[in-house]
Amino acid sequence: MSGQLTLPEKPKSKFSLYKRIVIFIIIALIYIWTFTSLEIRWDTIFSESTLDNMDRIIPKFFQPAVEETGNILEMMFETLFIAYTGSLAAAIIAVPLAFLCASNMVSNKFLNNIGMWILGGVRAFPEIVLAIIFVAAVGPNPFAGVLAIAIGSTGMLGKLYSEVIESIDMNIIEALEASGANKLQILFYGIFPQVLPEFLSYAIYRFEIDVRASSVLGIVGAGGIGTLITFAYMNRNWEEVGMILLVIIITVTIIDQISGFIRKRLV
Repeated sequence: MSGQLTLPEKPKSKFSLYKRIVIFIIIALIYIWTFTSLEIRWDTIFSESTLDNMDRIIPKFFQPAVEETGNILEMMFETLFIAYTGSLAAAIIAVPLAFLCASNMVSNKFLNNIGMWILGGVRAFPEIVLAIIFVAAVGPNPFAGVLAIAIGSTGMLGKLYSEVIESIDMNIIEALEASGANKLQILFYGIFPQVLPEFLSYAIYRFEIDVRASSVLGIVGAGGIGTLITFAYMNRNWEEVGMILLVIIITVTIIDQISGFIRKRLV
């Protein structure tokens, strides 16, 4: 017979059960309210004209315009260049902002809040909105797309980087300080070795997202394969749209597989 004592299970509170039921009802009511406010016309969705259009258009997606492959691949590479350049710029810009936000690096709460407000403000703008702004500023070209991706990605990466910095082992930093290391040595030998693998992992993950985002920026004139999507849609060339979608799906799948493998090796 074991000498260990086991405490009796804490009886479940009726109040806790009622609270869960109330929360569930509130969530259900909010969902019903938002769903009904959309004014979805089911009669239009399942109307004969809608079904006829789907029957006419969708089969053409499965008859891709193979003869347009060269032009589509060229624009897909441009999309990748936009995503890569923007992601790389964001990964670099986000580092100082992340240190500014990290409370264990900058003890001034006012400066921490400034950094958080900058990152929060940047994250508030979707890439497509930033692309519209930069197209108006620098004209319809891929550079506008690079700027939109760079600014949009900085907000997310800065937030993630700051959380990584705040989770580092400060005992290593204190040991380096006690041994007389200067700020630069602490940065390169105490901080970067702890945060760099996760920094790279998040940057690669963000690149995956940016490839998808860059695919639609051309719709507003920011370069990339989105430009072809716009022209093909305007001309009702559904076979070309199908080929474009096929190239995007294959490209994104390959990048997901490669980046997933790299991130597993990093972290």
